[in-house]
Amino acid sequence: MTKPLDLITIGRSSVDLYGAQVGGRLEDMRSFDKYIGGSPTNIACGTARLGLKSALITGVGDEHMGRFVREQLIREGVDVRGVKTDPDRLTALVILGIRDQEQFPLIFYRENCADMALSVDDIDPDFIREARAVVATGTHLSHPQVEAATLEALEIARADGMQTALDIDYRPNLWGVAGHGDGESRFVESQKVTAKLQSTLHLFDLIVGTEEEFHIAGGTTDTIAALRAVRGVSGATLVCKRGAAGAVAFVGDIPDSLDDGQSGPGFPIEVFNVLGAGDGFMSGLLKGWLDGSDWPTALKYANACGAFAVSRHGCTPAYPSLDELQFFLDRGVIQPDLRNDTVLEQVHWATNRHARVSGDWSDLRTFAFDHRMQLEEMEGYTRAKGSAFKNLCLDAALRVQDGRSGYGILCDNRIGRSALHRATGTGLWIGRPTEWPGSRPIEFEPDLGDDLGGFREWASENVVKLLVFCHPDDTAETRALQEQRVKHLYTSARRNNLEFLLEVIPSKVGAVDDTERHDPHTRGIVVLGLDAPEVELAASFALAAKQPLVKGFAVGRTIFGQAARDWMQGKITDDAAVETMVGNFSRLCEIWDAARAQASRDTDRG
Repeated sequence: MTKPLDLITIGRSSVDLYGAQVGGRLEDMRSFDKYIGGSPTNIACGTARLGLKSALITGVGDEHMGRFVREQLIREGVDVRGVKTDPDRLTALVILGIRDQEQFPLIFYRENCADMALSVDDIDPDFIREARAVVATGTHLSHPQVEAATLEALEIARADGMQTALDIDYRPNLWGVAGHGDGESRFVESQKVTAKLQSTLHLFDLIVGTEEEFHIAGGTTDTIAALRAVRGVSGATLVCKRGAAGAVAFVGDIPDSLDDGQSGPGFPIEVFNVLGAGDGFMSGLLKGWLDGSDWPTALKYANACGAFAVSRHGCTPAYPSLDELQFFLDRGVIQPDLRNDTVLEQVHWATNRHARVSGDWSDLRTFAFDHRMQLEEMEGYTRAKGSAFKNLCLDAALRVQDGRSGYGILCDNRIGRSALHRATGTGLWIGRPTEWPGSRPIEFEPDLGDDLGGFREWASENVVKLLVFCHPDDTAETRALQEQRVKHLYTSARRNNLEFLLEVIPSKVGAVDDTERHDPHTRGIVVLGLDAPEVELAASFALAAKQPLVKGFAVGRTIFGQAARDWMQGKITDDAAVETMVGNFSRLCEIWDAARAQASRDTDRG
């Protein structure tokens, strides 16, 4: 019987604050990158990226960080019905750093945190039975209340004939056998922890851990003896991670050597960051296991996903999509520092976009009011009036959007700053210009800075928009300078995890042909308005809508031009200006939707 979910993970969730400076002490970090974290959370996201239908049972606080975790899980495609919002506790935090290839300091802020308040009452048997498998992690066996919740989920799964898996995920300080400053520690001997783990191991079909984690589960630092001790209480398949030596799986009796287990190929990559690598490994392993692959294949997936995590910054953001994993397995390792493999990184970026930016990019109806020079030249214009008018433009865009996806704006930060900031969080797609109006060769807006460091201040929803004017008579020097600045902007945008929209206005006297070259992972194309009347735009939309690569339009002056001129001179009120722009924008949306529908009908007829 087909089930709606492939797996449910249960346990920790947190906000990970990763030190942005690599090679320094955690004490000296100047800034941090924010990601979701916690082993079960990472695994839910990692498996979702690989195409599995994943869900998570955890707890988050009723505050900004809890909402961040929930929203990011949704962007990753994880079912969040099991994510409990706790009104009394805060979301857990973890502060992490990359000191060198051997040291990865971290501090857990988990005192009375939301995910540790899960109880048996939070386990819905009907929800559990929607999945093929339940995946638990060791930390939530460390406290009676969350242990009871975890065991309840496992017992329901076992009774329903579901598969069960354990990532031992041993963190000594989370079991109370190491201090707060020892978050990096991976092994402290404890007979109490060993006894607790061994009392639950019979509940699992798959148990995964490092050699040190099997040492704590087996009660001895002799790895073979530890594996045999685990085998003595569990018939599960045991998968032992061996770092650079890969991993091995044991289905039956434990042999005398780890080398005699089933193994999959490893990958010779640079170790940059081990934090979260085990969760990436587990994601790949679960993909193979739940797809019914043999253990060498499942371990190949696991080793590859672990390699991605080891070579990148952060945990969940490092994990591959299924397309990326297949690309990597087909092509192989070109350079060991995967994060600097530009081809691989482009596939990673392009196929995991949904996890970075909210909104639907498949159909874009965009009201462009990022114009600066055109407004400044209008009679009656002042900076204050310009700012106020752009807020009216936003009011019109929101009226037309009416809470639906597929709508956007282009808005600048110089005249339209208040409207730009107000638009954030509304569900609109937001493009923000970077070029100085009319410049050729390209000059950038001053707030970006000479080094483009201003991107650090941009909201994550803002899309970097660059307008480039091209002319057939451009000198080779001008063309080269234009291309250099486009690439510089693009690289800086990517470094800051911002999407990039290139707006090209070719010369009207230049030759045009139907040659088409594009990245297969490109978002697509939007049609510009260029102050054309509605009838001309309707004809353009009819042609453009037939092209699958064209996703919509970005039109400005056709919508706001006359309203702006009249409003600046005091001829119409705020309400009248908004009504005019709502009508113009709505008609263009209707024209586009009709053109797209007609193109679809034409395609269906063949």
